[in-house]
Amino acid sequence: VPKHITVHSARHTNAVLLLENGADIYTVSKRLGHREIRTTAIYAKIVDSKMKEAAEIIPELNIEL
Repeated sequence: VPKHITVHSARHTNAVLLLENGADIYTVSKRLGHREIRTTAIYAKIVDSKMKEAAEIIPELNIEL
């Protein structure tokens, strides 16, 4: 099944790949020309794996709650 690639899907893929590979959201936001970081966060759908990695940092910091 051939896929129809749109400019929107290319921008979305670019943003997600950048974020998945460690690019900071501010850099991605500027690259996409967004005025607000909120737009980038919604547009890029920050991947669950990044949120999981962030959550896993807490035990490594030896912080007791």
